Amino acid sequence: MLSGVLRSKIAVNVNIEIIRAFVRMRRLMATPGELVEQINRLTETVQLHDGQIAIISRILRQMMAPPELP
Repeated sequence: MLSGVLRSKIAVNVNIEIIRAFVRMRRLMATPGELVEQINRLTETVQLHDGQIAIISRILRQMMAPPELP
């Protein structure tokens, strides 16, 4: 690559950094199956939180409602 043509210390270091960048990018890329799994887990978490928020909201409304007169 670049270091093979220029044969300088800077070219070698640049070449190493380029390779490291590609390795990092490959690690960050998830396979489609992994993405589907992550989306499914997020969906389950959001649904759980939606239910919990609905319960809290209902309780707060009950607490804020004026007391019933006898």
